[in-house]
Amino acid sequence: MVKHLVAAQNEFFATQKTKEVSYRKYHLKKLRQEILDQENAICNALYADFKKPKFESLATETQLVLAELKHAIKNVRSWREPQSVGASLSNFPSKDWIQAEPYGKVLIISPWNYPFMLAIAPLVGALAAGNTAILKPSEFSPHTSKMIAQIIQKVFPPEYVTVVEGGVEVSAQLLKEKWEYIFFTGSTRVGKIVYQSAAAHLTPVTLELSGKNPCIVDETASVKLAAKRIAWGKFINAGQTCIAPDYILVHKSIKDSLIDHLKQNITQFYGKEMETSENFARIATKKHYQELKSMLEGQTLLFGGSFTDDDLYIAPTLVDEPALDSFIMEGEIFGPILPIISYEEESELHDYIAKYPNPLAFYIFSNDKKFQKRLMNQYSFGGGTINDVVVHISNTNLPFGGVGQSGIGGYHGKFTFDLFSHHKSVTKRGTWLDVPLRYAPYNIPLKWVKKIKHLF
Repeated sequence: MVKHLVAAQNEFFATQKTKEVSYRKYHLKKLRQEILDQENAICNALYADFKKPKFESLATETQLVLAELKHAIKNVRSWREPQSVGASLSNFPSKDWIQAEPYGKVLIISPWNYPFMLAIAPLVGALAAGNTAILKPSEFSPHTSKMIAQIIQKVFPPEYVTVVEGGVEVSAQLLKEKWEYIFFTGSTRVGKIVYQSAAAHLTPVTLELSGKNPCIVDETASVKLAAKRIAWGKFINAGQTCIAPDYILVHKSIKDSLIDHLKQNITQFYGKEMETSENFARIATKKHYQELKSMLEGQTLLFGGSFTDDDLYIAPTLVDEPALDSFIMEGEIFGPILPIISYEEESELHDYIAKYPNPLAFYIFSNDKKFQKRLMNQYSFGGGTINDVVVHISNTNLPFGGVGQSGIGGYHGKFTFDLFSHHKSVTKRGTWLDVPLRYAPYNIPLKWVKKIKHLF
């Protein structure tokens, strides 16, 4: 089946149909309308997969995708226009431009934590750029995957866009094929497998991976507001957010105050009986649920810590001063567990941050502008926010992506269009003048050659 789909997309792309901007816009508009029509059904699918609250489903899944679609539909024609650049004097007379063209058939592999948004958002840019696409949603969010397949089947002919559902064996089959571009969102471990598969065909890739994201709160921070924003960004989607704060580094002088405010906000958000809250999601897979439970073993809990096996529920949990060599600090937590570590001197921060290089996100709460600037300049990370968390992802004018261990490439808005486009360079020479200096026999003195700039 996979080979048949790949062959069909190769044939369809060769017709040049997807290079027509009107064709792209027609299907983007059709996709947008279908999502609007099916928005409640999408929310129901997300709830069926891991009890995602409808507010979160709208705010972090469908509405983000609809915003991407609206932006692409409005701008795809201007994005597609050749971009003139200054001509070289050596080529006088000439005109030069950069022309975006689609790669061809692309493979998009999406994860289970934001199963709708992280599948469709990159697809929007891939189609705006003029590619065909095969989409592989996560088997760990089966209801949402089925919903995606139904939407795509209704909007697109399969030779243009199609969905392939299944587990690891299906992903393995897909990765054996030759693609013109691969876009993967998921763990660093699987990202390495994707990268190796792509290398066999020299296929360019985008890898949106994970990272252990620090959240630094210094003694000048507005503690009450910091706690509110951290609690929101950490526990939305039950902490299953790749850019959620993974651990807090808080100045010792305000640690107790921050903890108190975190507790107050968590209780305010989800109530005293958090397990019955309609505003708190569940862990999406049994395997990850067991990993999260293991992280709490031997830890000092400041808040939360309760869990229910048959419901895959883990309460929002605060952990006090975990050891750096403990399981909870080995890698990304990706759940509703938040370690809190204190520091006294700024120099101590480096010991922690350097242990987890290239996080996907980086957060600072401080009213000291020099402190903000020092840290933002010192460390490499995918994207960050000062005095808030997560919100940088919502701006389509900012690229979203990782660096080093947290990923390759950035997307959102025009950045997604550029990501899925090859930008080819074109020079158009005039014919009314042809300077003979470059042609043999070379009659000019050699000492002059070094003085002639940009001869070719």
